[in-house]
Amino acid sequence: MSHRALGAQLTRKRQFFMLIGVTVLLLFAVSRHHVRKYRSKPGVPIWYSGGTRADPPPQYERLRAWEDALPQHDVDLPFPEGKDGRYVKFSSQVYALGWNNVLNEILLCTHLAYESKRAYVFQDYHWKPEYYPWPIPVMLGESSPESPRTPLNALIAGPTAGGPWDADDDAPRSVSAAWFDHVCPRAARRIITTDSVKPALRDAQGDVIHAHWTKLLRDAPERCVEVVPGPSKDDDYPQVFDLWTISSLRILPLWDAFSKSPTSRLLATSPLVRSAVDRNEYLFHPRGPRPAFPAPHDPFARMMALHIRRGDFDEACLRLARWNSTFYGWNLLPALPDHFEPPPGGAWGLNTPANVALYMEHCWPTSDAIIVKVREVRASYVAAGKDRLLDVMYLLTNGEQEWLELLKYALRREGWHNIVTSKDLQLDREQFGVNMAVDMDIARQAAVFIGNGVDAFLTSCAPKTHVSSSGPRSRAISCIDV
Repeated sequence: MSHRALGAQLTRKRQFFMLIGVTVLLLFAVSRHHVRKYRSKPGVPIWYSGGTRADPPPQYERLRAWEDALPQHDVDLPFPEGKDGRYVKFSSQVYALGWNNVLNEILLCTHLAYESKRAYVFQDYHWKPEYYPWPIPVMLGESSPESPRTPLNALIAGPTAGGPWDADDDAPRSVSAAWFDHVCPRAARRIITTDSVKPALRDAQGDVIHAHWTKLLRDAPERCVEVVPGPSKDDDYPQVFDLWTISSLRILPLWDAFSKSPTSRLLATSPLVRSAVDRNEYLFHPRGPRPAFPAPHDPFARMMALHIRRGDFDEACLRLARWNSTFYGWNLLPALPDHFEPPPGGAWGLNTPANVALYMEHCWPTSDAIIVKVREVRASYVAAGKDRLLDVMYLLTNGEQEWLELLKYALRREGWHNIVTSKDLQLDREQFGVNMAVDMDIARQAAVFIGNGVDAFLTSCAPKTHVSSSGPRSRAISCIDV
């Protein structure tokens, strides 16, 4: 065949494939047009947020009915409860963020209500839509997805969620938002705006903020008080204990009183979370060779729990680097073994490339750095006591499976005979809806917990770890310092 004939044949082939390509594009465009038209019909979602689980999300009907029937939801109870009781609802609380960010604040608000001699009004947990495991339909005319809600008693137990105080404590018990609406109609409420209080407390220490609000709420003659954000839009964080307070050293003066308070002491695992942990405990039983000395039968006493954020957390790490952030909340406690000081050279909202790299090294550690940290902590823990053993590893992580398998391989080479991950747990729908609290409770019970100091997860474990545990289980270590 001549070059000219060959060229003509190739030209015809190119024209043929171009025609096929144009046809496919036209079909795709027509298909997309029909999808858009179909999805724009009334009653049909135009897009979805949230996760991809195919089963229906849990509604927690029985748990909600149980909350409605709490014994303190009774108008005939004597003061300080019932129709003459004193209540405070913090409508300024943070919404639609990660569970541990929310938990830190509501515990502080409960402590504030208790010291103010008022019943704390507990509310559902409002999910950040991107974190919700199930798809969230967005309908025509809606600009954003609705935040799904989970009853608080699915996540925690104790006075914050309506549980009893100490037997000799006559403090009013926490009530639900629905009961507050019943016993405190809007006309009976005193509304306190955060704008009317917070400017005077700018840059104040945590104990000063707490004392100021305690006096305000205790001295208010009205039996029903609601704290609401605003009304201006000048405060991006209108909470009583806002991000600027919780994420700085200013929160630490509150620790001594808070950690000893019944709010913290009586904080407990919810029955739903406990059932999930019990259901999966068999996974944690040791699988390695028999130790040469008497080892604990309790698998948690032989466990190291390791919290490793992946997914989109690298973007969060970059933001933290730009803003020269340090540890979060109680992770700043000087009693903890790891600390982090922002390196010099950065400015507010701007940092040097070298500093950003340093932040990423700690906030987004490599597999090699994680292995080194695990090795060091394990050796330190075992050397600090007699007959100590760590041979069970629990990985709390959202990392991709391929990366996770490589990390597990490296850990096995370090002598970890039993490695369990969050993805190995068997959970029903209701338990899966509180999987972050399940992870937290497993980490709390572990002999050693390595977390991330800039993350709210570690600081949420701190009250339960430091208050309810003793000995080796009070050890919390931050992997930001690897």
